[in-house]
Amino acid sequence: MLLDLSHTSHTRALTGIQRVARGLWRELGAAAAPITYDPYARAWRPLEAWELVNLSAAPDGGGRGARWPLRACLRGLLRRHQVEQIAGRDGLLIPEIFSPAVAAALPALFAAVPGPRAALFYDAVALKLPEMTPPKIVARYPGYLRELLAFDGVAAISADARDALIDYWRWLEVDRHPPVVAIPLGLSPRGHVEFSALARRPSTKLDVTPSLPVVLSVGSLEGRKNHLALLEACEALWAAGERFELRLIGAARPETGGAALRRIAALQGAGRPLVYAGVVADAALEAAYAACAFTVYPSLMEGFGLPVSESLARGRPCVCSGRGALGESARGGGCLAQDAVDSPSLAAAIRHLLTDAPALERLGAEARARKFKTAADYAREVSDWMAGLAKK
Repeated sequence: MLLDLSHTSHTRALTGIQRVARGLWRELGAAAAPITYDPYARAWRPLEAWELVNLSAAPDGGGRGARWPLRACLRGLLRRHQVEQIAGRDGLLIPEIFSPAVAAALPALFAAVPGPRAALFYDAVALKLPEMTPPKIVARYPGYLRELLAFDGVAAISADARDALIDYWRWLEVDRHPPVVAIPLGLSPRGHVEFSALARRPSTKLDVTPSLPVVLSVGSLEGRKNHLALLEACEALWAAGERFELRLIGAARPETGGAALRRIAALQGAGRPLVYAGVVADAALEAAYAACAFTVYPSLMEGFGLPVSESLARGRPCVCSGRGALGESARGGGCLAQDAVDSPSLAAAIRHLLTDAPALERLGAEARARKFKTAADYAREVSDWMAGLAKK
């Protein structure tokens, strides 16, 4: 099949979507031919060597946006109307949230693909929490959801994401839409690859034996991840005399994560036992998991919530929301799932696990007993599903 990596092949960031896209590229191997829309050549083409390097390279801290070297731009302009044509494949899979430019070029690509055309769908957060989403994404999303109607099938990463997409189309009064299935994500055997870059704060030590119980939270700092509520919950516990250290790992998204960064600085200035390490290397991340008592993922809404499953896969209980896609992950055991993830609820859950050793051990045993799908399993499920799709 053709695998569209128009964005992922031009950035070394590793967001959740890019992790999924890279995982499919890696696991599908020779069964998938990676392609991109070249805006300079104004055509679809196979990936070049430098783009393939981006797919396996470690993050470089350069942000989430696509980057094209000048010589690649010039090469595209010179090769306009002369690039290799895309044809002869049995299907097309788009695992990214594609841009308007890519969307405009899809009809030509669809015409060249005899097999089914499929897309992944991640979440409807931009519609449900627009105040916590970058404005450009909010503006783009309605058009993107309409463009998904042109596909032969859509694979949502959770049942909650599937229902959100179908509900939106129903609200649009769409009479007929492509089939939408829920295929939950698998975990990468290489662990938290999005944290493979060097730590942004090299002086921060996450691999030392802690003197206090450690509560760990892994995930990007942005509005919907709800770190402000977690920080206020921890401040209330510290003020009440609870002794523990909070460790935060993950890149910050300036558009919506600024308030959390300022609160972190204020708490650190007040002498609270709080470490924010930004992006860390794999070894430091694994050391942080090994050192923590449990994790907290305070996000308000997710399409899947990989950090929950990845915590449980390491035998660490997780405090998280029991609603939506996060509730789907929590139901298998190992989570202290909350009806609400406001500050009082998070504080109560954290206090419970800090002070009730049997409860913590029970959740840990539940986590260790769970079996998790791998990235290879996920790629195989998507491929098998596509094989059964009928082309429009």
